[in-house]
Amino acid sequence: MADKLKFLVAFVVIVAGIAGFYHYADQSMALRVPALLATLVMAAGIMLWTAPGQQAWAFFGEARTEARKVVWPTRKETVQTTLVVIAMVVVVAAILWVFDLFLTWAVKLLTGQGG
Repeated sequence: MADKLKFLVAFVVIVAGIAGFYHYADQSMALRVPALLATLVMAAGIMLWTAPGQQAWAFFGEARTEARKVVWPTRKETVQTTLVVIAMVVVVAAILWVFDLFLTWAVKLLTGQGG
């Protein structure tokens, strides 16, 4: 029940921030945007106090840990892979172009439009 109440409070904070952003439309954007961001940060802080918020925070922490374990390719490997992909795209495009020419010729022949 406490989590639902916290979510409700966070929702009210967000709605109040958005309403304030538009209510004070005559004020400078340099004042309204930081105020809106501050309300979003407050709402996020409130949501982090809930059980689902704690689970989400733990999930993102674990995801960051796993991302650090990834072995990223070197620049040379990246360039070589990119060149292979580009070459394959050109080859497949040429094959499809020839296939399209053949089909166009066949359709013209079957419909009597070709010579």
